[in-house]
Amino acid sequence: MAQRTTRKRAPTPALPRDQGRERSGREESARAPRAIWSGTISFGLVSIPVRLYTATESQDVHFHLLHKRDGVRLQNVRWCPKDEKAVPWDEVVRGFEYAKGNYVPITDEDLEHLPVKTIHTVDISDFVKLEEVDPIYYDKAYYLAPEETGAKAFVLLRQALEQTGRAAVAKVAIRDKESLCLVRPYQDVLTLETMLYATEVRSTKDIAVDGVGVSPKEIQMAVSLIENLSDSFDPQKYHDEYQAALTKLIEAKVAGAPLPARPSEKGEKIVDLMEALRASVEATRKKSPGEADEKAPATRTRAISSRRQKSA
Repeated sequence: MAQRTTRKRAPTPALPRDQGRERSGREESARAPRAIWSGTISFGLVSIPVRLYTATESQDVHFHLLHKRDGVRLQNVRWCPKDEKAVPWDEVVRGFEYAKGNYVPITDEDLEHLPVKTIHTVDISDFVKLEEVDPIYYDKAYYLAPEETGAKAFVLLRQALEQTGRAAVAKVAIRDKESLCLVRPYQDVLTLETMLYATEVRSTKDIAVDGVGVSPKEIQMAVSLIENLSDSFDPQKYHDEYQAALTKLIEAKVAGAPLPARPSEKGEKIVDLMEALRASVEATRKKSPGEADEKAPATRTRAISSRRQKSA
């Protein structure tokens, strides 16, 4: 077997803010967005040339696997057991195992011969109300932007969807798979959300809860708690506290400083459901004008106040 070289000294750990995204994510952020697919949106006799862009990016802290004994990063090697050597990416092709140990290679050129139009087309079949689509079917989000020649038709489709409150159900082939997708307006573009097929969503039959009854008082108390905690959705106010804490912990480890203190244990658990609900409702109730509640956000207090004024 070919000899593998090892590093004598463990590399200096990179802080999460330096490695929070993979290299491809950092490179894409540093330049203009790059389309990952191009084709047309097709419905009826209308065809709109478009480009597809990834709409989301991971902000996770990424860890590497190290050799516990010496701290050296382990490598994932594409190993050919016949030649007994590592294989570079430019020598790697996809293959399908049609029989045990027998493979047929499949190239990009081969895929162009598939007799389906969704390879280069977002093929719209239906228009539905967005609230009719259960979020469990959502998979991954993309942006659709028009080619210069399709700008007018693109804007026309987006505005028509906005006015009707509808979303388009379609199919599209991306990265070796034909996906069900939902096209809907978002700001100045359209989003394409790939979706799971019904056969890909598992049944809840084997984990469903049966034979558990709740009293009207418990339901009313739970409703009161939900109302007290209700607010308009603002994605900007939610943050990944775990990642921020993990960043501080890693920085402390790198600097050889003491680790942050462990979180304090929570108070005694309340076993009685009604007691827990009653305590929760009381903790989240609207304070009178003379009472100050430093823990409750101002936005929540205003939201509760406005709801009660409307119901009065």
